[in-house]
Parts: sequence; structure tokens; C-alpha cells
Amino acid sequence: MILARVDPAAFRVILLGGAAPPPDVPSNVVTTYGMTETGSGVVYDGVPLDGVELQIAPDGEILLRGAMLLRAYRDGTDPFRDGWFPTGDVGRWLDDGRLQVDGRRGDLIITGGENVWPEPVERVLRRLPSIADVALAGIPDPEWGEAVTAYVVPAGRPPSLDELRGAVKAELPAYCAPRRLILVDEIPRTSIGKIARRYLNRTPAPPSMA
Repeated sequence: MILARVDPAAFRVILLGGAAPPPDVPSNVVTTYGMTETGSGVVYDGVPLDGVELQIAPDGEILLRGAMLLRAYRDGTDPFRDGWFPTGDVGRWLDDGRLQVDGRRGDLIITGGENVWPEPVERVLRRLPSIADVALAGIPDPEWGEAVTAYVVPAGRPPSLDELRGAVKAELPAYCAPRRLILVDEIPRTSIGKIARRYLNRTPAPPSMA
């Protein structure tokens, strides 16, 4: 994340967007939520701007409505559903009334009936000295539905699967721990640095680890 590469104290205010923020951010950081279709950020520190309507669908998807939204895509496609724009992101309301964005609906890994969001697991794994970069995805698995799979760029000696599982289970529920490890040369990313999960190599890996 770019925030980790700069000194936040050098700035009066930092607007942070484009991906889920880390658990702890400096006091001068304002987290934003928005997308190309909204023109800019429309939710700041979990609070929608004036004129921005937001609701959470029964399946957890974030829906938006307001004058800032696009009217249609350039090919004429109407993206709206009953007047609401489906963002493709999943979120929830916190107890204090602020929006919590969990991630892209397509990024969610469902393993053994449990939901695993990649980013909290990736944050844990990136702290391991043996890992230069990492991305999580689900691989179809006959037993678990999807197997949590870690794509790892090693920093020197490659880590073992046991090492990854131990680190994750020390901080997160056991079902979040990777069951498969795939070593790669690099993690595919977009031009703004977000992980391009659809380009991860999904070549079959060794058998699942119980």
C-alpha cells in the first residue's frame, strides 16, 4: 500500500481510497469509498456525503443512489436495479452507523461454509520476513468448496505452508489459514496497485491440508 511508503506526518490530510484501509491509520488520514461510476469518493470515513443514498442489499451488496452517478455506460447499458446502482462490493453498517466495506463480492472465498476475505489474511502474511508479496484466492475443492490459497512471492528462502498457517491462526480464525501454497514470481496488479485476482495462476495445487 502506498501509505506505507510515505511519511504521513508530511501531509495535513491524506485521502485514502482504492482498497480496504489497514486496521490502524494515522489521525490525518480520511478513508474514502467510491468508484469510476460515482465520479469520486462518495463515502468519507464511513459516512455518505449529502445527497448520497446508500443501502445494503440482503446479500450484503452495497447499493448507491444519487445525482453523482452515471446515467448509463457508453454502450448504452443501464446498470441500475430498481433505481439503485449495484456496486459489486459487499459491506455492512457498524454499530456507530458508519459503513464498513468488506471487499469485492467476487473476491470472497467460501470454504467449508465460512466466509474468508483475502485482505485481512494478506496483511498478516505480509509481515512474515520470508514473504515479499502475497495474494489470496479460492481454488475449487471437492471437500471445502473452495480452498484458501496463498500465492506467494518469496523473499529469499520460500516459506512453508505450515509457517503460513501458523501465522494466520495466531491472529485470525483457523478457517482463514491457507490450505494451499503456490510460489510465484510476481503478483498481478492493476495500474493503481490493486491485486488483479482474476489473473492469478489457478493451476491445480497439491492436495488440501486438513
